[in-house]
Amino acid sequence: MRALLVANPAATTTTRKVRDVLVRALSSELEVDLAETTHRGHARELAAGAAADGVDVLVTLGGDGTVNEAANGLLTAGPGPRVPTLAIVPGGSTNVFSRALGHSRDPVEATGEILDSIRAGRTRLVPLGTASARIGPGTTDSTGTDGTAEGWTTPRWFVFAAGMGFDADVISRVEAQRARGRRSTGGLYVRAGVNAFVLGRDRRRPPMTLELPGEPPVDGLFLALVSNVSPWTYLGARPVQPSPEASLDAGLDVFAMGRVGVVRMLHHVRQTMADRPDARGRGVHRWHDLAGLTLTSTRPQGWQLDGEFLGTTTGLRVHSVPDALRVVV
Repeated sequence: MRALLVANPAATTTTRKVRDVLVRALSSELEVDLAETTHRGHARELAAGAAADGVDVLVTLGGDGTVNEAANGLLTAGPGPRVPTLAIVPGGSTNVFSRALGHSRDPVEATGEILDSIRAGRTRLVPLGTASARIGPGTTDSTGTDGTAEGWTTPRWFVFAAGMGFDADVISRVEAQRARGRRSTGGLYVRAGVNAFVLGRDRRRPPMTLELPGEPPVDGLFLALVSNVSPWTYLGARPVQPSPEASLDAGLDVFAMGRVGVVRMLHHVRQTMADRPDARGRGVHRWHDLAGLTLTSTRPQGWQLDGEFLGTTTGLRVHSVPDALRVVV
C-alpha cells in the first residue's frame, strides 16, 4: 500500500526525532513518502495531490489544524471510494479528533495502533461537517482583509467542531498570543476566555440567532458550538464536554448560550467539565443529532473550524455529511 506522511514540523509536540521513528515504523508495512508542511494550507495541497495520485493512505503528523487541512484536501472532489484513507498520528497540543477515534496521545504508541489496524483492516466511514460563511462589507477573512462582494463562501469541511461567536473570539485571542511567541497551553486558553467574556460586549448584547428547519428561531445568543464528536476540546488531560451526546454515530450537536452573568457562566463551565457533564439551566440551549442549521448575526462575529480562526461573518450554514471520509480506527 502506498502512503504519504504529511508532517507539520511546527506542531506543538512534533520533533524531527519522532518523525524519523514514525517513518521507519510505517515503512515496515507501507511504501511511505514524506512531505513536511511549510505554510498554512500546505497540508490541504499535499492531501489533494495524494488523492489525485491514487495514494492508498494519507497519514498526518500534527495537530487538529493539520487534520482539518488534510480532510479538506482529500475531499476536494467530494466523498467517494477513491478517496485515500486518513490515518492520524497526534502531534499537537489537544488532538481532539485523534482521541475521538480512540488513539493514544503518544505519537509512537498511536503509530503502532495504526499499523495494527491497517494489518487487520480496521477502518470506518465517519460523518463530517461542512460550513459556509456569509461575507460582505464589515466581515473579514483570517488575515484581516475586509470582505467585499456579498455572498456565501465555498463550504469547508470540519472533522470535530465549528463555532461562531464567543469561542471563535477566544481562539482569535490565543492565535494572536501564539504569533507573539506564546506556547499553546490550557492556561493560555483560560486567560483568553476570561478576557473575552469580561471585556467583550457580545455577551451583554447577544447578536446571534439559530435557525432549524421546522422550529422557531432562537435569538439572543453570543455563543454557538457545533460538535461532531465529544469531548469538544481538552484543557490538558481534562475533557470539556458541552455536548456529551455528540458522536460519530449521529449527526451534529449544538451547544448555545444566551445572555448570562459571570457567576452563571462559571457554573455552566464547571458543568461541561464535570465527571458526568450535563450543562443545563437558564441561558443554555442544546440540540442533538442535527442534519443542519443556520446561524445569523446582526453584526459580524468570529467563526472557527476545528480550532482555527477563519475571520468574521454575519452568517454560518452548517451541514452534516454521513459517510464522508474513511479513517483508520
